[in-house]
Amino acid sequence: MNRLRAWLRRLAGIVPTQQQEREFSAELESHVQLHIDDNLRAGMTPKQARREAILKLGGTESTKQAHREGRTIPFLQTMIQDIRYALRQLRRSPGFTITAILMLSLGIGASIAIFAFVDAALIKPLPYADPTRLADVAEHGVAFPRSNLSYLDFRDWQRLNKVFTSLEAYGGWGYLLQTPSGVEPVTAARVSDGFFRTLGIRPILGRDFYSGEDQPNAPATVILAYGAWQRRFGGRKDIINQTIALSGTPTTVIGVLPEDFQFAPRGSAELWTTFHEQINCEKRRSCHNLFAVGRLKDGVSIQTAQTEMAAIAKQLEIQFPGSNRDQGAHIGSLSDLIVGKIRPILLVLLAGACLLLIIACVNVASLLLVRSESRRREFAVRGALGASPSRLIRQFITEGFVLVAAGTFAGLVAGAFAMCLLLSLVSKDMLSSMPYLVHLGLNSHVLLFAAAIALLAAVIFSLTPILRLPTAAMREALNEGDRGSAGTFWRRLGANLVVLELTIAVVLLVGAGLLGKSFYRLLHVDLAFEPDNLSTLYVSLPTTTYNKDELIVTGAHKIIDRVSTLPGVTSVAITSVIPTNGNGNTDWIRIIGHPFHGEHNEVNEREVSASFFKTIQARLIRGRFLTDRDDATRPRVTVINKAFADKFFPGEDPIGKKYGNGDLAPDSIKEIVGIVDNIRESSLDEEIWPAEYKAHNQDADSYFGLIVRTSGDERSILPAVAAAVHQVDPGIGTTDEQTMQQRISSSQTAYLHRSAAWLVGGFAVLALLLGVIGLYGVIAYSVSQRTREIGVRMALGAQRGTVYQLILREAGLLTAIGITAGLLCALGASTLLRGLLFQIRSWDISTLVLVAIVLGAAALIASFIPARRAASINPVEALRAE
Repeated sequence: MNRLRAWLRRLAGIVPTQQQEREFSAELESHVQLHIDDNLRAGMTPKQARREAILKLGGTESTKQAHREGRTIPFLQTMIQDIRYALRQLRRSPGFTITAILMLSLGIGASIAIFAFVDAALIKPLPYADPTRLADVAEHGVAFPRSNLSYLDFRDWQRLNKVFTSLEAYGGWGYLLQTPSGVEPVTAARVSDGFFRTLGIRPILGRDFYSGEDQPNAPATVILAYGAWQRRFGGRKDIINQTIALSGTPTTVIGVLPEDFQFAPRGSAELWTTFHEQINCEKRRSCHNLFAVGRLKDGVSIQTAQTEMAAIAKQLEIQFPGSNRDQGAHIGSLSDLIVGKIRPILLVLLAGACLLLIIACVNVASLLLVRSESRRREFAVRGALGASPSRLIRQFITEGFVLVAAGTFAGLVAGAFAMCLLLSLVSKDMLSSMPYLVHLGLNSHVLLFAAAIALLAAVIFSLTPILRLPTAAMREALNEGDRGSAGTFWRRLGANLVVLELTIAVVLLVGAGLLGKSFYRLLHVDLAFEPDNLSTLYVSLPTTTYNKDELIVTGAHKIIDRVSTLPGVTSVAITSVIPTNGNGNTDWIRIIGHPFHGEHNEVNEREVSASFFKTIQARLIRGRFLTDRDDATRPRVTVINKAFADKFFPGEDPIGKKYGNGDLAPDSIKEIVGIVDNIRESSLDEEIWPAEYKAHNQDADSYFGLIVRTSGDERSILPAVAAAVHQVDPGIGTTDEQTMQQRISSSQTAYLHRSAAWLVGGFAVLALLLGVIGLYGVIAYSVSQRTREIGVRMALGAQRGTVYQLILREAGLLTAIGITAGLLCALGASTLLRGLLFQIRSWDISTLVLVAIVLGAAALIASFIPARRAASINPVEALRAE
């Protein structure tokens, strides 16, 4: 390697060989001697003769340099010289070098780490054919701006629309897969036959669904996700056309999807089947359990599709007033569906990272200015000795690029580490809904972004000392009288830069304070139940065995009884949806005796066991809880929440009142027997909806959540709970074992708020630190420049307190301006955070005051050190030094 490097340098002519140098020196000396001899014959003294000979040749060193440049590449030569000189200068100032590179690496590392997430989520196109033509298709209800689509409405939309080349439905599902070790629950998706053709996805093995393969009574077929193929079937190619048992139904494997296939709305699906066997919900137009994706025709916009589909929805509303009243259409971009929730947070984080980068660059520029002041005499001497302005400027540029190169490399390492750290904080369940983050890393987009940052920083760092040291000023630097004006210039410029740093620091601190306070309130929102010591999991009974309501009820009671015998278990309950999961699984109701005009009164619907309220420790407001006596032999009863009572029975006592579905079908009539507090069924940041709690004994479902209250560690008992369920029946599947606290803290809502708060908080702390360092640098430099002035003041009788006041007044003025400007900017910037805040205003006074106090105190501490140094100046030594 060393030989290759030497050969390349010689090839460029940058380093002449020693033999060539000796030969040319000898030749030059012979020419000089000839001229000396001529001058001596002309009567000159030996000294005068040699001087005139050298002048005639133009100087020996300049002649040698001209000769070298004549047989080399001058640009490469001087570039290597500049790089060597820059490295020597940086090595001689380790404090400056380490500080500058550290600041740059922090700013660049944070920026590229966040940009990598932005690139993966917002910039890269969806991995489908012509993804901009794909639309998210759903219904629009009174309660949900984007709500599920019923199967019968989907078929009508598919038949009547003129804006899509294809329109296909999909829905979540799950199966019990028979394996040699027993049954295992697997997540799945059910789709219409043209789903993958609409996305432009082809199986890498086998075939796609045939047209008509989603019709009732069509053969049961399944396409495997690549991961499931590898993990569950060993990547065997002969799996195609083999039969597997899904919930007891023989199903033929017809294909395997590509390894990089992802569909975030059903991101964790391992199996993909069709609607060949319709469930009861899909036979009713009023039951909504699907979404759809459509490919727009050329020239058709989202707005045009929205208009047409809304007209079709209106037509169906007129045709089916009972089931479709107030059911409109929602058409949006598929990319908005996939990344819409995360987009605001990513943009906020990117803005915070860029602000941190600006502060880092400002600080490094400040350091370069200070350093350029100490090198003014050096460059003035070089200029006086013949260095051209362009040569000196090129030296500045080289030093800037060398510094940025080191900072960028360190920033790339820091950014890669930050990406891995942030990605590790994303739970497995959340990552399945954000599959675009799987291949996060230093790809070409991220490297180009880093290169753009580096180039911009290099330009700034190169121009900073160049603008400070024009040619005339460099010559004036030889004169000591220039010192005062230089110090004044730097103090003013440095002061302006510090104000900018403090302003940005205030903006980040306010943002971090608001997000942190919002996250705290999110985690401490009133749940109306006690989440500690609760273990949870979902249970799936095989429908081939538990095919009747009475069998499902019996199986559920066996599970409750068996788990109740485990050591440390104090109570066990079941529910159709575990609390804090989110609003949904709704029922349309009609109150008997109340006016009704066909409107959809939508409430959360939950089927729970008699022990549910006791297990989660919910509070009964009035009436009674459900009991085991509320079974299929008795009239249907429900317990409602306070929001239900407030909305539908204002000024009335709901106990004893009855309600049913929109048609008041006899089997839908239920009597209200109790009112409980508003249990948070919704996500942490969603509003509380009216909710009904029906007796599981009267409305059984084979898939339900199991909630276990323990007297000890709820996490350690989860394996025993799952084992106890399997002891009841080995064919029963269990999945999603988590504690209630884990469900709350790892939910997407909590994760996004927590990530935003922590990351912006980290940026804010770094910005505060860098801003305070910048303030310290300005004040310390001011003290060094005013040493003579302070010495004179103290010699004339000024007290130390007066000197403290002099220095702290300067620092206080800069801090006050920075805080004031920062608070004004923060008020404007915080309005962009409104969508991320929970139960807190964007102009929260306590946060603004706290930020001002924290920054003011930090600035006071940073300013006290140079003020103390100034007050300790010995006037005699200060005047003698001058």
